[in-house]
Amino acid sequence: MASDVPDFAPYPDLRDPRVLVAVPPGRRAALTALWALAERLTALLRDTSEPLIGQIKLAWWRDMLALLANDPGALPKGEPLLAELQATWGGQGGLDALVDAAEAMLLAEDAGRDGAAAFGTALFALSGGDGISGRRWGLLWGAALQKDEAGARRLFTEARAAPPPPRSAFAGQRALLMLDRWAAAIAARDGERRWRSEGLLLFRLGLFGR
Repeated sequence: MASDVPDFAPYPDLRDPRVLVAVPPGRRAALTALWALAERLTALLRDTSEPLIGQIKLAWWRDMLALLANDPGALPKGEPLLAELQATWGGQGGLDALVDAAEAMLLAEDAGRDGAAAFGTALFALSGGDGISGRRWGLLWGAALQKDEAGARRLFTEARAAPPPPRSAFAGQRALLMLDRWAAAIAARDGERRWRSEGLLLFRLGLFGR
């Protein structure tokens, strides 16, 4: 399914069952489709070695999201992710911000700090947060896309240096708070995963919100 969470994702994903349970039931389908779109764009960036080819593929997604906002019935059939988006985001705009940020990341000459931060903030804003709450997550996401260790370490350092957003930045969205704090914990260890401590962190945040 298009909404499946990739195994061993190097950054937190809202579709993780431990996080998704904190999303209001009425929003789960829409946010699952949104994060599936984010993962599709991420895979495009990860698998593209020629920027021009990447831009062509991103332009296709930009066109699809324009149809989604303005004429959802005209979307092509047979693509499961487009069907999920049509069912949950049809007639709504704003998703093209993810494509714009992905393109900035694609064309970045350095580690892509600005593009990574923009992708995270756009994704969190579309998920119900404010305009700053996704920065740390975005920097960790960008680190996972780096093809060299030095670039990844630069973005891990940027993520660690980013001030933690206040609780008010999450607009009562506990799932986004969980993702931010989880991302910070991974960045603090330069991407090293510690599944047990991460699970305990999510349990505590989900139960107490801190």
